[in-house]
Amino acid sequence: MSKAFTRESDADDLDDEIEAPASPVGAKNYITPDGYCRLQAEFDALMRDERPKVVETVAWAAGNGDRSENGDYIYGKRRLREIDRRVRFLRKRMEAAEIVDPARQTNRSRIFFGATVDYAAADGEEKRLRIVGVDEARSELGEVSWLSPIAQALLKAEEGDEVEVRTPRGVERIEVLKISY
Repeated sequence: MSKAFTRESDADDLDDEIEAPASPVGAKNYITPDGYCRLQAEFDALMRDERPKVVETVAWAAGNGDRSENGDYIYGKRRLREIDRRVRFLRKRMEAAEIVDPARQTNRSRIFFGATVDYAAADGEEKRLRIVGVDEARSELGEVSWLSPIAQALLKAEEGDEVEVRTPRGVERIEVLKISY
């Protein structure tokens, strides 16, 4: 069937081609073993569970005839494009990933990728964060990307060091209290 007789817009097709990189060009995609496992688990769940169910729904809906007003078909095709886009993204990220195991860090007196850092802000409030890869950072768990401003300021610092972090409110000084891996 010619594309001239379908109602799917060309704008949806363009979305498949546009994917913003998750890290700056030339930067390595460091990731912890746990983070890599989470990416792999999401990839497997999409390919093993969700995608086959959506394909089955779309095939059933397509067999019902008129596709122009068939919501199961239209929304199923849209969801299938979203799944395929996410699968391509995950595949590229896993191929580019460089797994770094923080447990193998030999120099534990300095802050490197995978470190958990306790620090005191200028107002005296103590906080904890863990430096992880771009694809695994979860702020609600205190995990920040190694490319974030605070992680960049903390990298290679030692316990007792004061570092400056550039924030939208200006430069803040923080003191490293404890480093663990």
